[in-house]
Amino acid sequence: MEKFTKLTGVAAPLPIVNIDTDMIIPKDYLKTIKRTGLGSGLFAEMRFNEDGSENPDFVLNKPAYRNAQILVAGDNFGCGSSREHAPWALLDFGIRCVIATSFADIFYNNCFKNGILPIVVRPDELDKLMDDASRGSNATLTVDLEAQEIHGPDGGTIKFEIDAFKKHCLLNGLDDIGLTLEKGAAITSFEQKNAETRPWA
Repeated sequence: MEKFTKLTGVAAPLPIVNIDTDMIIPKDYLKTIKRTGLGSGLFAEMRFNEDGSENPDFVLNKPAYRNAQILVAGDNFGCGSSREHAPWALLDFGIRCVIATSFADIFYNNCFKNGILPIVVRPDELDKLMDDASRGSNATLTVDLEAQEIHGPDGGTIKFEIDAFKKHCLLNGLDDIGLTLEKGAAITSFEQKNAETRPWA
């Protein structure tokens, strides 16, 4: 998993509450178990018209936000079904950080396992960040995970809280497999001793 240390990128405003996982990646895209290629389906029902053409009014189709790496969204982001395809789609599109006032628990935890940083801020802080994100090509934020700070284009700083273990995993690029591999020597030692003491097992 790619490490997350400090990210400076364009922030796209998505002032919609209760964005569920079906909005993030519609069920039609759930036929694959690959983590790549899903970016094309991200927010498909909002990004595209019925004839497949782009909806020019959707934020990620606007020239200033096509390469956005940060989303500033409304309350309760990632609610709905627990599909892990949602963070896969965000990551494949290029989104590494989502900022909101709250997240659905399963989506929130899935983000950390896929190298995405979900940040919870207060409503007044979200209003400021939403305003920053509405500046088009000037909508650049810097997210510093080590310092737990968001720096706006005007030099303002917002502090955020994060679980220490989840922070450690993101800073070091550790998903569940990576965490297990860190214990590789201990696992090998156990297996060797177990084979010696219980050869019939």
